[in-house]
Amino acid sequence: MKKGILLLVTATLLWAGNYICGRYLGSALPATLLNTVRWAVSTLILWGLLVLSKKQLPIIKWWKEFLVLGFLGIFAFSTLNYIGLKSISASQAGMISAGIPITILIFTPMFLKEKVKPKAWIGAVISIFGVILLVQGKQGVSSEGSMIGEAAILLSCVAWGMYTVLGKKYGKQIDPLTMTAGAAFYGTLLSLVSCIGTVDLGSINMTPNAWICIVYVSTFASVVAYFAWNAGVKIVGAGRAAPYINLLPVWTVLLGVLILQEQISGLTLVGGLVTILGAVLASL
Repeated sequence: MKKGILLLVTATLLWAGNYICGRYLGSALPATLLNTVRWAVSTLILWGLLVLSKKQLPIIKWWKEFLVLGFLGIFAFSTLNYIGLKSISASQAGMISAGIPITILIFTPMFLKEKVKPKAWIGAVISIFGVILLVQGKQGVSSEGSMIGEAAILLSCVAWGMYTVLGKKYGKQIDPLTMTAGAAFYGTLLSLVSCIGTVDLGSINMTPNAWICIVYVSTFASVVAYFAWNAGVKIVGAGRAAPYINLLPVWTVLLGVLILQEQISGLTLVGGLVTILGAVLASL
């Protein structure tokens, strides 16, 4: 159980870095092209890991499962995040992600026929309350945001909730590395198709920082984080894993302070502590 919790925490920390990089890359690449480049590189890495592990990628045998996971977790979730990060701050996007546990807990009994224990609901509610405090704390120092950006991040929460629950379901037959690689393959294809007619080559503006961010989101925020999350969910269960996604706003705010020099209030700090408390409660 401790190993599963560590994997979930690691995944959220790496994804928080993705929000920071998303802000840098917002002006460098269109969202659909960014997601295609990110996951094309990630797919090659994952495929290489499978070869080293002497495993094959059954893209035909499990095509339906991989296609569904690729659409939800690779294409929809990532692309919507990058669209949202063009108009709202990384901290705001990370804090909106608090809606993910709610979607996971709703979809868990729906798709898995799995009863969610009251303790998990309580932990999720406490985490949500902590994120509300985080939002209130950030509002005092930043008013940046837009309805389109917020809506895109909210929709990404729904996509990730379904990806997590279905990943748990399919994980009974497919190991985490194979499942992540298969989803990445089909998700990349969908992202590539979405580039048709939506990408203006004149809007590409790559800088040294943008290249560094591309490397990060293609490796740590993709391969390592997705593998850690899938493995963690398989160990602790989808319902119990749900509140841990609320660590995202905590890491995002901390990275925003350290990297983007964002200000942080006392209320934000309290909100972060409450969010962690909720995640820990759900895991006891």
